[in-house]
Amino acid sequence: MKYIFKFPDIGEGLEEGTIFEWLVKKGQKVESGDPLVTMETDKVVTDIPSPKTGTLVTLFGKEGETIHVGDALVEIEIEGTKGGDAIEEAEQDSVTAAIEEEEGAGVVGTLEIAGSSAIISSSKEGIDYTSSELSPAKKRAIATPVSRALAKDLGVEINNVKGTGPAGRVMKADILKHRENGKTTSPSGPNTLISSKEAMVEIEPMTQIRKTIAKNMIRSKHNAAHMTVFEEVEISELDRIRTKYKDKYAEEGIKLTYLAFIFKAVALALKKFKSLNSEMDLENGNMIYKKYYHIGLAVDTEKGLVVPVLKNADKLSIIEIAKEIQHLSERARTGKLSMDELKDGTFTITSFGSIGGIFGVPVINYPQAGILGVGRISKQPVVKDDKLDIGLILPLSLTVDHRIADGGDSSRFINTIMEYLSEPVSLTLE
Repeated sequence: MKYIFKFPDIGEGLEEGTIFEWLVKKGQKVESGDPLVTMETDKVVTDIPSPKTGTLVTLFGKEGETIHVGDALVEIEIEGTKGGDAIEEAEQDSVTAAIEEEEGAGVVGTLEIAGSSAIISSSKEGIDYTSSELSPAKKRAIATPVSRALAKDLGVEINNVKGTGPAGRVMKADILKHRENGKTTSPSGPNTLISSKEAMVEIEPMTQIRKTIAKNMIRSKHNAAHMTVFEEVEISELDRIRTKYKDKYAEEGIKLTYLAFIFKAVALALKKFKSLNSEMDLENGNMIYKKYYHIGLAVDTEKGLVVPVLKNADKLSIIEIAKEIQHLSERARTGKLSMDELKDGTFTITSFGSIGGIFGVPVINYPQAGILGVGRISKQPVVKDDKLDIGLILPLSLTVDHRIADGGDSSRFINTIMEYLSEPVSLTLE
């Protein structure tokens, strides 16, 4: 019997993923638990294992293609499974859910698919999933709402486009190719005035990470009352200590950065100001004050911004924090972060100064209460003991949810961080 395995919900509310790399080939035998495909989601790159033992009959989708949770991934020929057993197995997997409407469905059209997985009898081995057998006389294209919108914008009749996606789904590339061939809805329409060769725009599909960044930014702005406090702290003493020890730890493969000291300072300050380490539960009318200090680190990667979480920062030494920052940053840039490394953050630090920028207005990683932005360090004239001197100035930008943290607590919180950083010995005394 044949078993259709669909892209599962792997947690954290993920709705879709991009096929990064197929790890198997059509006709290959697989065991239950063998990795089938590497999927890039909006949070991680992860392998999807086979749920069954059998032979792969069909691989749905191409590398680089985006599919939704519930879309078919592979078709497996299960050896030695009788019809009755297959039906019972299918029922246990919540089979036979038909997609007929765009609302609530990632792919729309006339194709019948199973809710989680499907069993197809051997008598259907030769079935053409894109044939008229599964669709009415006038076939309606199988496509996502995004593809339909693109076709409409370009003046393309999507029902006339030949789809190359799973089960004949019309992909964005299909629409663009169709348009390049001069097949638009109306030859005299405004969209045909500019030929594909003369087009002045370049269209690229959004990455999963970029989609999530956009969604989270809007969510944060809509749900939190942002307020930002700007400050500067003189860190010549911190620089002296770091310079003294950085070469020693470099020999051990540890990069001792300013950020390690900042993480420690923030963790200790959060213990003194619980409102900055909390979130608001409006549904139940509660404030949730967290007694653990998991600080997120915003990391700039080629694919976009990701925020791995450094757990229990208050319990780690500065050197341990430095090692963990290095470890998480490397995993983020190579796309190897696990779901656990992205969960349960209580506060976030973003260091934009290493790229460029003195002050910023960081956006809160909702539902957290605050985020600290770290700007570019620079030498500036300062007054020490009533004398003009050269100081090393670190700019800080603290954004808080003003519903949770008042101006007084926010100012005291950032002042505490500044005290730790200006007198770094105090970081080791608490």
